[in-house]
Amino acid sequence: MTDKPQVPAQATPSESLEAAAVAAYLEANPDFFVEHEELLPALRIPHQRGDTVSLVERQMKILRERNIEMRHKLSHLMDVARDNDRLFEKTRRLILTLMDAGSLEETVIAVEDSLRQDFQVPFVSLILFSDNPMPVGRWVSGNDAQTAIGGLLSEGKTISGTLREHELDFLFGAEQRKQIGSTAVVALSHQGLHGVLAIASRDPAHYKSSVGTLFLTYIAEVLGRVLPRFTTALRAVR
Repeated sequence: MTDKPQVPAQATPSESLEAAAVAAYLEANPDFFVEHEELLPALRIPHQRGDTVSLVERQMKILRERNIEMRHKLSHLMDVARDNDRLFEKTRRLILTLMDAGSLEETVIAVEDSLRQDFQVPFVSLILFSDNPMPVGRWVSGNDAQTAIGGLLSEGKTISGTLREHELDFLFGAEQRKQIGSTAVVALSHQGLHGVLAIASRDPAHYKSSVGTLFLTYIAEVLGRVLPRFTTALRAVR
């Protein structure tokens, strides 16, 4: 009599493991195949070309891809750190110069020269507000400033991006406005002194709306504390 082939017994539901459960178990036990190497030859993992590769080969490929990605991220972070170090050093030099300034003229020149030459900013505008303008720097009345750029001043924070034509005309003049692609603006306000410091680039993407303006804010805060020493004295003399 010919023996009939044996039919494998059907696994009961309680003995079946769902794919998700297997995946969760392997994720929680990454050394599973280290302790059960005898299972590796029985595994089949499809390759993108349709071939089969071992689990170790597949794992190494994934690790290499992740390693490349991490190296790119690390390289980007290092570039950002180097840029921040350079900005910090330039800002430190400018702040020390402002602290050593002995007059309003020295203060205004220090800011404009540093931003143009050290920071390589092509367009710089420092405007102070007063109904009694001083002989040094650019001064306008508070009402004129509110009319022209009141929307920028009311924000109470540094603004960057693209400005409207009449705002650019007020800050940089009609001729320079034609060359400007993007701008960063910060208001000055301390001990009764009010004004605005604006910088601009020909590149429309240079000062994006999300660009970090921390260093410009630092400069404005220091400038707001240095300028009243000279403007108050000049008002008293006049």
